[in-house]
Amino acid sequence: MKQGILLAAGFSRRFGANKLLQPLTDGVPVALAAARRLRAALPEVLAVVNSGDPALGRLLDEDGFSITVCSRAEDGMGASLAWAVEQTAQASAWIVALADMPSIRPETIVQVADAIERPIALAAPVFHGRRGHPVGFGRAYFEQLIRLTGDEGARSILRDHAEQVRWLVCEDPGVIADIDTPADLQSATLRPSAAPGVER
Repeated sequence: MKQGILLAAGFSRRFGANKLLQPLTDGVPVALAAARRLRAALPEVLAVVNSGDPALGRLLDEDGFSITVCSRAEDGMGASLAWAVEQTAQASAWIVALADMPSIRPETIVQVADAIERPIALAAPVFHGRRGHPVGFGRAYFEQLIRLTGDEGARSILRDHAEQVRWLVCEDPGVIADIDTPADLQSATLRPSAAPGVER
């Protein structure tokens, strides 16, 4: 089973407020839009939140998502990812998405998941020469994933195993469109946040 992971345990320090709860044009909060797009591609999704953000946890829980509260969220994205992978140790692969990226097309997520054909496979979308999200990790990287810490996330795994990475060139600008500032949010509201189902 390929496991979707939504990293939603950040602290929005650059935004000045909880960016993940900010509504897009259609009123759907940023994190919920990102989560729904991940779920449209992968039936199994675990969202990681921090203990200081109960409103976000409730929002996702009420929409039917599995939630885990990361006690090490202050240590950075790597720690949150390690926490989530440890909670889903039975998975055959992990597809890791960021909660502040609500515009990724579900079909792009499917392509990343489908590219993890072997335990040693890694996959990431590329838009106009830029590596984007989500990133897929095969089963062989479990031990490395659960040892991650700090803010670098899993870049070190992609770097150390570059020969195993499948770079998936796409025409989906959502893979590089994250929301860090109010201006980013304004730009994101120009894109629809609805997540239609995806046929596998």
